[in-house]
Amino acid sequence: MGDMKKRSAGMEVLVWVAAALVLVSAGCKKKEPPPAERVINVQVQTVEKKSLKPFVEAIGSLKAFEEVIASSQVEGLLTRVYVEEGTPVTKGKVLAAVDDTDYRLEVRRAEAALKQTEATLVNTKVEQKRKEALYKEQLVTQQQFDDVVTRLALAEAEVDRAKAALELARERLAKVKIYSPLQGYVKEKKVSAGDYVRNGTPLFSLIKVDPIKLLFTVTERDVGKLRVGQQVLFKVDSTPGKDFAAKVSIVYPSLEERTRSLQVEALASNRGGLLKPGLFTRVILYTSEARDMVVVPITSILYEADTMKVFLVEGDRAKERKVKLGGKYGELVEVTEGLKAGETIVTVGQNNLAEGVKVHVAR
Repeated sequence: MGDMKKRSAGMEVLVWVAAALVLVSAGCKKKEPPPAERVINVQVQTVEKKSLKPFVEAIGSLKAFEEVIASSQVEGLLTRVYVEEGTPVTKGKVLAAVDDTDYRLEVRRAEAALKQTEATLVNTKVEQKRKEALYKEQLVTQQQFDDVVTRLALAEAEVDRAKAALELARERLAKVKIYSPLQGYVKEKKVSAGDYVRNGTPLFSLIKVDPIKLLFTVTERDVGKLRVGQQVLFKVDSTPGKDFAAKVSIVYPSLEERTRSLQVEALASNRGGLLKPGLFTRVILYTSEARDMVVVPITSILYEADTMKVFLVEGDRAKERKVKLGGKYGELVEVTEGLKAGETIVTVGQNNLAEGVKVHVAR
């Protein structure tokens, strides 16, 4: 009995000691610190107000001011061709010639026929005067006098017909030479010397490239900003670093339904011949005079569905701000609502930000 009491007392002591050790261990355990706040590195820029001319950017191409087909107006053997592709031509320059032998002979026949009818007319006039005198003395009958009057009218008609035939023969002879109807260049030569051509046969394709046409399209939202006479600047890859000027000459009356865009035509001087039809162009169309506007880098804008926003830095915290945008100006975009000059916006790192996030501005 005594031994059992001793064992029980010993067990209680062990339990007490174990409990004491647990309490001591818990009291000695270090308390863990809270996790460190995440800091986002960003780059910033001060919002500026600049004086800029509003403009519309577009893509276009160059086209010849005029393109015509020079054709033969007579038929015959082509004896000479005076130009090749790329040859510069002036208005009235001879491009080619058809054999004129038959046409010169036709002129000579028409001249001879005219002389014959003129001689007949002279004789008939003499006879008419003589018969008229005799008729007044009643030495010839009315029928005889009427006959000579009729023959005189026919002789005059024959002279007129012969003159017309001679004029037509001379005109056909003049057409054996094919002349350039414009000043420009030969785009394509379709025939060679020795070819037999007919009336209407296309011989050459000719283009006029000074001035030259600039064709481009603008989106539906920019249609209201267009007017004839507006200044246009454009660049072509063939002459890097050079700006060319043009003026709007035609604003087409209807939009292209598939793309919802409107075609515009402008004219540019091309005296040096640097601009070639078919060249790709990058166009800037100025829509009004310069005005002050708040602008920020395009890359600073974040898009969420129909909402556009930026992040500002206030102290060491990011602050979200919704904005409304205007036109684009190269790498800048106009902010019409939401920002003012002098505020600091995030330009790099904004994709990782949320309202109130701590930021570190990289210098």
